[in-house]
Amino acid sequence: MYLYRAFFLASLWTAPLFAAATEPDTSHQSKKWQIWAYSTAAPSFIGDSATVLDQNNDVLRQGTNGWTCMPGNARPMPQTGWDDAHQAMPVCADVESLKWMQAYLTESIPRLNHDGFMWMLHGDLGEDNTTPMVMHQADSTDGHWIESGPHLMLMPKDPQTIAGHTTDFRTGAPYLMFAGSPYAHLMIPVDGYYQYSTVPEQLNR
Repeated sequence: MYLYRAFFLASLWTAPLFAAATEPDTSHQSKKWQIWAYSTAAPSFIGDSATVLDQNNDVLRQGTNGWTCMPGNARPMPQTGWDDAHQAMPVCADVESLKWMQAYLTESIPRLNHDGFMWMLHGDLGEDNTTPMVMHQADSTDGHWIESGPHLMLMPKDPQTIAGHTTDFRTGAPYLMFAGSPYAHLMIPVDGYYQYSTVPEQLNR
């Protein structure tokens, strides 16, 4: 069983996970576009049945599988809507990782019953890998800003259980973000992860 789990996680680094549904040709403020953008943050077998929320946490579509997809960008949505799904930074979270996200946004301590998982297949606009809630590269620790492409995250019930992982995000291996803080979590890159970043050429093909 351990070898099977290890093989599965390793396979995520190089294998495309889903064929994204076609982006609807409509206003980015529309319910239809937002449901597409947010639900495709996860593989279709999760996103297609997930609850979808808008920027104000209002329900755009009620789901059936216990997952929730929403924009993860804490910045205000532009009046014309997000430029694209990447700018929205959508997340699809299971019940436990949703608790983690709510704690993070309210700067409280996450209280999870067990480890949780969160998908971000559209990536994000950038994070300081060392310090939570840094939203601009100019404010980040030098050399620790990473704008991510598609990835999966593991939010641990106990951050100490993942403390042995590297914090180096340039190797292609899973790595720690916010190490040493209550918000430490494991970033698991998948195919296309480095499309927004400067990394060794062999990782960015």
